[in-house]
Amino acid sequence: MLLLKLSAKDLLTLNARRRMVPHLAARWRHFRGADASLSERSAWAESLVSLAGDLVAAGRGNVEMIVECAATIDESDRPGDPRLIDVLLVGRHPSGSGPSVQLVELKRWSMVTRVEQAAAELVHVPGMGEKRHPALQLREYYQAFTGERGPFGRLEFACGGFAYLHNATEDSVRPLIDVGAPTGAYARVYTGDRRDQLLSDLRKHFAEDGAASEAEKLLQGMGLRNTPLLDAMIASRGEDTVFTLRGRQKEVADQILSTAAKVLPDPERPALVPDERRVVFVVTGGAGTGKSAIGLQIKAELEAQGRTVKYASGSRAFNGALQEHVGYGDREFRESFTYFSNFVTPPDPPLDVLICDEAHRLRDRSTNRFWKPEDWGTGPQVDELLAASRLTVFFLDEGQSVRPNEVGTVALIEDAAKRHDAVLVPSNLREQFRCGGSDAYIRWVRAVLGVADEPVEQWRPDGLMHVEVVDTPEELERIIRTEVLAGASGRMVAGYCWPWTKPLGKERRLEPDVRIGDWHRPWNADSDSSCEGGQAPPSKTWSVDAKGLGQIGCVYTAQGLEWDWCGVIMGEDMVRRGDEWVFRRGKERTEAGSKIKRVDRPGSFDPKVRPGSVDDEEFARLIRHAYHVLMTRASRATVLYSTDAETRAYLKELVGEVEIHDLRPTWENLPPEARRAHLPRPGRGGRGKKRKHRGAKQAELRLF
Repeated sequence: MLLLKLSAKDLLTLNARRRMVPHLAARWRHFRGADASLSERSAWAESLVSLAGDLVAAGRGNVEMIVECAATIDESDRPGDPRLIDVLLVGRHPSGSGPSVQLVELKRWSMVTRVEQAAAELVHVPGMGEKRHPALQLREYYQAFTGERGPFGRLEFACGGFAYLHNATEDSVRPLIDVGAPTGAYARVYTGDRRDQLLSDLRKHFAEDGAASEAEKLLQGMGLRNTPLLDAMIASRGEDTVFTLRGRQKEVADQILSTAAKVLPDPERPALVPDERRVVFVVTGGAGTGKSAIGLQIKAELEAQGRTVKYASGSRAFNGALQEHVGYGDREFRESFTYFSNFVTPPDPPLDVLICDEAHRLRDRSTNRFWKPEDWGTGPQVDELLAASRLTVFFLDEGQSVRPNEVGTVALIEDAAKRHDAVLVPSNLREQFRCGGSDAYIRWVRAVLGVADEPVEQWRPDGLMHVEVVDTPEELERIIRTEVLAGASGRMVAGYCWPWTKPLGKERRLEPDVRIGDWHRPWNADSDSSCEGGQAPPSKTWSVDAKGLGQIGCVYTAQGLEWDWCGVIMGEDMVRRGDEWVFRRGKERTEAGSKIKRVDRPGSFDPKVRPGSVDDEEFARLIRHAYHVLMTRASRATVLYSTDAETRAYLKELVGEVEIHDLRPTWENLPPEARRAHLPRPGRGGRGKKRKHRGAKQAELRLF
């Protein structure tokens, strides 16, 4: 948990625009479940600004200020209130030897007196009563940050801490600094009349530059910068432990593995009385909470134990990316990933474990346009999945269903578990790590689109995620191309607001269906093979193939994946009129002299949401969900463009002025530690054999 990460000079800029306190208050409400008090807001406005001003005055305006920060992701599960440090100052040590960190407690106290017959650790603050010496709080924070589970537990760094009472004088708070007061590197106290000493000490603790790099290391150590899923899988080659799970993620994974050990037979020690119980896990969580990380981790560990495991999904894009980009040249690995519809006939014997990712995409029945009707499923698809294994794990987010025939819900799985007389174990993931770890951005998107019943507020930059609105599709493409060519990952996606032409002719040419004025681009190839002489990748690898940059993806090819930068084109299917969203269905026409179709009436052209299949209310829900998926695919920056002028103006008003100065995470602006090169897929046959044992050293890869 953290509320804000900005350099001191950028925090002052944000405050000057009257956006700092509202941002902190919104983040506080989300994490704490209650509004920040007037006192808390006043403290931010006064104390944070005072400290930032002192850093700038000391020539250290580059030092990063991480506000209201918890040392570990597990802090929110701690009994009582989480331990939040007021400010974590992060920079580079002047000696150049590495990071320098200062833990800061900000107090607006103007006077304290000693409590009668009490030690110096306890003081009386007029109007507030008895309070602990700030150094005692700092001692706890120091231990949390530098302990084994803390973000700096394995780093060599300089760390100290101080309390800053900018409204006080030395004489007015004498009990805090007298003989007998706590001592140590974290126990210094500065007052308003010792400001010159503070400025001098800040210069001793921090160099003039390099703070952004050190802050990036800290965020990685805290797990707020994720390793992209495909990169993590390629680096680990799918073997043994893959990811470093944390907090609730690890609890869920351990519970599944522990249950598997109890209910699945041990091939080396058969039980005298076999345990015939079936168990169903239902793990819910929003985008970026680590559902796939858990699924892929337990798959690797169960396979290492010799269990029979399949990883199923309803997403061709997700499975295709894993099969083609990670499992290239490894047939066994590729075949371990499958689809929900592949279990019409249950395996004999049943699998030990079936992991069902993106289970919100479950269908009523298993069908396929390439199958004979007699081969289609005759019962609910969820029943086929439960019959296929002894232990079934479902990961789902009901807010990501984007087709009318997607029926996956917790209630559906609960009912199926009862029919199969299975033990059902529900779990929920709360912390999300997509979109740079910015849950503020996730909540903002949900509020703007109306996916969540929350008030719509102006976007407030938090130093974790960037969003901007552009005036033309040309500008959107220029930004995405510039970042990708510099080294970042990125794609352009759009609402399904244009017809989608099949590859044309022998050369399998892609028609530029997405047409906005003079700007024309094709959708990604609607094909399982390459098009245009290999210059356009098949749909299932569009998201990861370098040749996919010039094509436009949709929700069906983007769901479950992510890039550093994502350009999102909103079409005429969802436009803003006054104070509400209006949803439109489109109409197509055939171009004279050809079979190519063009837009006749702007709106949605998604064949899955035709008027005959969904009513207006369901249509609006599905369109909202589709844009929610598209707008949460980026890990650093989302660039928005709407083809509708009124909608564009509305989004610009919400996003506000683009914070260019050090806040726009271009590849050029990122510190070297944040410029992670994306890995190419492995060569054919280069993965090697799986190790059939547990206990291998866990890779230090943090995913979500």
